[in-house]
Amino acid sequence: MTKEIIENDPYKSAGVDIDAGNDLVDRIKRDVASSHNENVVGNIGGFAGMFKLSKDFDEPILVACTDGVGTKVALAQESSKVDGIGQDLVAMCVNDLIVCGAKPLFFLDYLASSKLEVDEASRIIKSIANGCKNSGCALIGGETAEMPGHYVGKNFDLAGFSVGCVEKNKIIDGRDIKVNNILIGIESSGPHSNGFSLIRKIINDSSANEDEIKRITQLALKPTHLYPNLIMRLIEKFKINGMAHITGGGLTENIPRSIPKNLAVEIFLDSWELPEIFEWLKKNGNIADEDMLRIFNCGIGMVLVVDEDIAENIKTEIKDNGFESFNIGRVVKKDCNSVTYK
Repeated sequence: MTKEIIENDPYKSAGVDIDAGNDLVDRIKRDVASSHNENVVGNIGGFAGMFKLSKDFDEPILVACTDGVGTKVALAQESSKVDGIGQDLVAMCVNDLIVCGAKPLFFLDYLASSKLEVDEASRIIKSIANGCKNSGCALIGGETAEMPGHYVGKNFDLAGFSVGCVEKNKIIDGRDIKVNNILIGIESSGPHSNGFSLIRKIINDSSANEDEIKRITQLALKPTHLYPNLIMRLIEKFKINGMAHITGGGLTENIPRSIPKNLAVEIFLDSWELPEIFEWLKKNGNIADEDMLRIFNCGIGMVLVVDEDIAENIKTEIKDNGFESFNIGRVVKKDCNSVTYK
């Protein structure tokens, strides 16, 4: 392309820089390729990503989900700490996949902005690629959209899509859950990627000093835990009756999604300590306990429903894999509410 055409690029005058997009692709090729395995067909830059399904599956069921990071991206931008939100994006998707026992296979991302900031975008996509590697899935494609006039200033949005696979006879759907099953709560890293519109409001309205705000912001921005490797190891060794990924809606709304309609759960709030970030949000936002439990994960990122006689062995395995866990409750016959706190 001649220098004259580049300097008089009409598309660039409208706010879309094709060359910046090409520069980004060149920068991320190595990071994206590092997430690939023997099942990935083709290379980055094609019109579509291709993935070969392993012959290890006898009766494979494909499982798909999509999610975003919400306004956590805004807090990350304001703090110039965007490196972790790629992992957040991957986690929000693959943590949903594994709830039914599906092994994550591949991932695609979508990044839209008013103006493509190549350095920032490359850091985010590197984080996505690392999140994929640490979840056992491959980043096989994505889209970067530059949309001047649609997004304000340097704002951007981030979304992801993931596909996994589970044997039909190994789907975990909650049908084996029964009265007196134990709820094991696995620790979260913080708010994960939910409740950030409220978190940002509380931080902005707070009269706390600058050092405290910086510390709380760092706690809030901790990347979401990736649970797939842990859960896949647990599934190989133990019978898991049901699982719930604790996202928007907190414990109150997410656990009932995995429980049969005729059953309910009792949760013992003294069985784990509310992490500092949530104590601070509760105090500074003047939030009632009931609201905390239906907005935030409150320190519990994933809940397993298991038979009582194997609960302690499962907790030992969880600890051996680097996570803390707690017996947070039990399954009971449904009377009125799906979730009762004690």
